[in-house]
Amino acid sequence: MAGNVTIDHRLLDGRAVRDRILGEVTTRVRDAAAKHVIGRLVSVSIGEHKAAAVYVRGQATAAKKVGLRFEEQVWPSGLTQDECKARIVKMNDDPDVLGVILQRPVPSHIHGRSLASAIHPFKDVEGMNPASIGNIVYNDLALAPCTAAASVELIKATGLNLHGLEVVMVGHSEIVGKPAAFMLMAEGATVTVCHHLTRSVAAHSRRADAVLVAVGKPKFLRADMVKPGAAVIDTARDRRDPAGDFFHRVSSSFRAVPAYGPSAKRSRYSAASGRAAAFPRSFCTRTMCRPSTGRTKVPLGLSRK
Repeated sequence: MAGNVTIDHRLLDGRAVRDRILGEVTTRVRDAAAKHVIGRLVSVSIGEHKAAAVYVRGQATAAKKVGLRFEEQVWPSGLTQDECKARIVKMNDDPDVLGVILQRPVPSHIHGRSLASAIHPFKDVEGMNPASIGNIVYNDLALAPCTAAASVELIKATGLNLHGLEVVMVGHSEIVGKPAAFMLMAEGATVTVCHHLTRSVAAHSRRADAVLVAVGKPKFLRADMVKPGAAVIDTARDRRDPAGDFFHRVSSSFRAVPAYGPSAKRSRYSAASGRAAAFPRSFCTRTMCRPSTGRTKVPLGLSRK
């Protein structure tokens, strides 16, 4: 007991993982700033979106904690695709812009993936340029999508040895499921990916040492679908069940019922905190700690190792 709050040590403390990451980045930023000027991070929203504003606040807070300048830009929703692309290209060439974050959603007349492709891979903080995604296949994990990277960090935080670990990835989106699967394979895990056409998710998840859920469907993963002692990492948040128990309020896809194994690990880490925590360290590894000199002339798709 801590005061009137019972501490459940089966729950992974996502905040502790976040704070550790931010602490590491703070040290790197301080060391780099002593050698050269570090550019600013630029958040781009096209039109006003309340959902995007939540992410922007988290990113701004994280940037401030690690000592990075952060600029929020809200562009008019009426801008054309070409006008948006021209602005991004200008930031690619700006030596004072360290990285660009394109917030979602974008207006219906804007092709989001095409616009993300316009962000130079070295300034692609969220890892959404196809070149950044493609580099994951070659085990170049410096700029992976943030939620996928945060999910892998949480699996590591369980203390499980990833070498040969049986992991089931539920969901195969371009921003979480697919990149997380490749990242886990790069760490030596054996990965099975389930999706909406999988005949029996339970048949796969019951044999897994760790289950990573990225479907956004409340209480999708039942306790009887997970073996005792397995780790469950959920990337979503259930905002429709505010009156439920603590775990239901925070983790949308896993239903924690009494039959669940006592040694199992569960996570209260959400996609929002994952984005806020993961982007500084991965970006710092390859880009933040070198002088900002504008766009780097590297062919798209090539490894940046």
